[in-house]
Amino acid sequence: MPPRASMTPPEKNASGQDTPVYLAVGQLRRPHGVHGEMLMTVLTDFPERIKPEKRLFVGDQYEPLLVHSLRHHAQGVLISFQGFDTPESVGRFRNQYVFVAAADVPPLPDGEYYHHQLIGLQVFSENDEHLGTLTEILETGANDVYVVTDDAGKELLLPAIPAVILDIDVERGQMRVHLLPGLRGEE
Repeated sequence: MPPRASMTPPEKNASGQDTPVYLAVGQLRRPHGVHGEMLMTVLTDFPERIKPEKRLFVGDQYEPLLVHSLRHHAQGVLISFQGFDTPESVGRFRNQYVFVAAADVPPLPDGEYYHHQLIGLQVFSENDEHLGTLTEILETGANDVYVVTDDAGKELLLPAIPAVILDIDVERGQMRVHLLPGLRGEE
């Protein structure tokens, strides 16, 4: 199951423009009942933004669908889409991921970032040493851990705490960090 940071990276289309980035907000499980509802596992921290008339994208081909209804259920939410009103018609979406376009997500307060904004940042030490690229974010509960991969494929794990993360500049695609003793595995 992809984490909340799930996305498809931007690629260039035939005209040289970036293709849209999509963020996973749920995974459809199975049809429920006889009116075209599906059980969906929620993968977003903002489920209240999924509501009737909202355009979502389903599956690997990002099929655009409009939400018809959404209601809470003990195992997640029950969702239905306009134009699909039987269990048979929605059955083809079984086990598919549900996405929103990254361009449609609202901005966060200053100093807060969506994971997709951080993945790919170039990471530098406070002494301007290039440490690698932020390739993954692990959600540990206490704080996130940023996985930085260097050119040789070696990973450096950085706790996402103020003592380590000094500056994030999404516009420039850079992060500046302070390496606490022991973070590199050196004594």
